[in-house]
Amino acid sequence: MSFVFDASKPIALGADHAGIDFKNQVKTWLEEKGFTVKDFGTYNTDSVDYPDFAHPTASSVETGESSFGILFCGSANGVAMTANKHAGIRAGLCWETEIAELTRLHNDANMICIPARYVSIALAKEMITKFMETAFEGGRHQNRVNKIAC
Repeated sequence: MSFVFDASKPIALGADHAGIDFKNQVKTWLEEKGFTVKDFGTYNTDSVDYPDFAHPTASSVETGESSFGILFCGSANGVAMTANKHAGIRAGLCWETEIAELTRLHNDANMICIPARYVSIALAKEMITKFMETAFEGGRHQNRVNKIAC
């Protein structure tokens, strides 16, 4: 089933200690834009294990409780790997706006994973905006997406 952004549902957010500042800034930014956000932590800068926050964030998207998810960590690799363990999740690691667009357009991603140590907050917001605005293209990409799940 193709992901379509549903503004009536919350946006799920999660981060580890390396991504908490981005998570908090994005949370405020989204709320100022009128979106509801479900924050799965972390809530301070103490060192934590990223799966403890990526799993509940991904579960919220997988169950349909949240429209889509945003995860932050230092490189975003760990949270992306963790989220993608969930059968209903297609989490894409994004570091440029065009990658965020293609992750939606070609891969029907329902989570965006952002490397807080390697992009600016302004770029993170641009990527999230592009992710939210871009629809899955379908067509030849649908067959490929159908082959992702094991």
